[in-house]
Amino acid sequence: MQNANELQSPLRPSSLTRRAIIGAGIGLLLIGIFLLGVKNPNPNWPKLWMLRPLVIVPLAGATGGAVYYFLDYLRYQNGWNANLVKTASLLIFLIGLWMGIVLGLDGTLWN
Repeated sequence: MQNANELQSPLRPSSLTRRAIIGAGIGLLLIGIFLLGVKNPNPNWPKLWMLRPLVIVPLAGATGGAVYYFLDYLRYQNGWNANLVKTASLLIFLIGLWMGIVLGLDGTLWN
């Protein structure tokens, strides 16, 4: 059974981890679909050019999932701004994922 301090704490590691993993999975899925379309990579690119986007984009997605978790706490504090917090969380997640994709593909597919 959980004690009273755990129930009042705003930080729940299992929920934070779950949302970060979901965000990383979305990022990995998107970049994987994007990279599968590359049939003939440029010979000037490094040998393991796919590693950079396959690491950076899921990290950006995990960060977006963590931001969603922390902003979700605000949604429960004030009931009137639930839609505003959800919209801001989604917007931050999409912008972060987009920046991760650009950073991951810089110098290869997006030169």
